[in-house]
Amino acid sequence: MLFYLWIWLVYITFGKIINHQIMQTGLVHLHNLLRWVILILLLVSIFKSYTGWKSGRQFVPGDKKIWLFTMIASHITLLLGLYQWAFGRMGMFSTDYESVGAIMKDKVSRFFLVEHPTLMILAIVFITLGHGMAKKAVADEVKYKKAFRYFIIALLLILAVVPWPFREVARPLFPGM
Repeated sequence: MLFYLWIWLVYITFGKIINHQIMQTGLVHLHNLLRWVILILLLVSIFKSYTGWKSGRQFVPGDKKIWLFTMIASHITLLLGLYQWAFGRMGMFSTDYESVGAIMKDKVSRFFLVEHPTLMILAIVFITLGHGMAKKAVADEVKYKKAFRYFIIALLLILAVVPWPFREVARPLFPGM
């Protein structure tokens, strides 16, 4: 609840100063760019956790840093996405849907207001759990194995709900280009 209050205060404070349309476009572009950062870091995290698990190597601080950067990038993207979900062009507070049923009947609204945020939050939970394995006092093989599983689940969830250009609900790979 405090987060929504903070977002509302930022919106009210800077909404008059910054052109709202330009800000929304910039935030969507940044959110899209961070998608690629997350995917690259997630693939590196998967590779490091898999090779660490299969080779039986000792856990190294470099792996923990990659996992941390993956988590940070995903959390920043989450914050940008939550702002878009609340106040974006199709956000909950910037459109006038009559009911939840109206949202669920429109496939674009359902995707961007229900499916995409729900599964992306779940993916970020798995990324956070994967990073959390670096802090656990368990055997290195168990760390790598569990982190690998969490990162794979997160990757599958992300790939399933990104608005790829070939989907019905699509966005370009690199907007603005």
